[in-house]
Amino acid sequence: MNPMLNIAVSAARAAGKIILRYSTRTDTLTVQAKRRNDFVTEVDRLAEQTIIDIIHRAYPHHGILAEESGGSRGDAYQWVIDPLDGTTNFLHGFPHYAVSIALRHRERLQLGVVYDPFKEELFCAARGEGATLNSRRIRVGALSGLHGALLGTGIPYRADQDLDAYLPTLKALIKDTAGVRRAGSAALDLAYVAAGRLDGFWEFGLNPWDMAAGVMLIQEAGGLVGDFSGGAEFMDSGDILTANPKVFREMLRALRPLLPSPGLG
Repeated sequence: MNPMLNIAVSAARAAGKIILRYSTRTDTLTVQAKRRNDFVTEVDRLAEQTIIDIIHRAYPHHGILAEESGGSRGDAYQWVIDPLDGTTNFLHGFPHYAVSIALRHRERLQLGVVYDPFKEELFCAARGEGATLNSRRIRVGALSGLHGALLGTGIPYRADQDLDAYLPTLKALIKDTAGVRRAGSAALDLAYVAAGRLDGFWEFGLNPWDMAAGVMLIQEAGGLVGDFSGGAEFMDSGDILTANPKVFREMLRALRPLLPSPGLG
């Protein structure tokens, strides 16, 4: 295995053990609201610090961009970390949450790991090496269009997100599909697109740590990732659209007239 990917896997598994340790006693946790409907617990912080410690033991000069502790400068490499994507799900015992770890070199993604500790599913990808689920190769779905597609999404829930801009996109996409799912962990939803469990996904206003690892998985699994104009500014805008190439084009065709301006999330 790629040595940097091996470190990411070790860090994700270590964080996953911490998450599972607390999963049956979430009622004992101290929960803080970072903003309305956006929560953090000591599990998030402990899992994040564990990931950072493992990475820095191996690569002390690498930079970090993490959800809870922010950024730290380093060399040309930067690790992008979400220690527990889906904290609200975790607190409610809803088993859809994951650890997300990605590595960028000069802003270009090099690897991604998404680990679901509850289901013991490990999604991995490294640039040019493909994507896997528990060491088995995965590919995006093979549908030729939106008819019969199962899509994932994230519905705006924070005060800084625009629900009125989002709702027309849901109306435009849901009518020709087999359904739309809003499960509450973008990192895991993106991994599901890479594995063909979801045929496409779109969401407004994500952060880099929500999507970096998932983007790497999808690209290595043969999918396309873009913003709502079809461009590559999704890591900056937070507005992401992804699917296999044919479904991507149909989703883009449906969404583009509704979103004349970037950054509506």
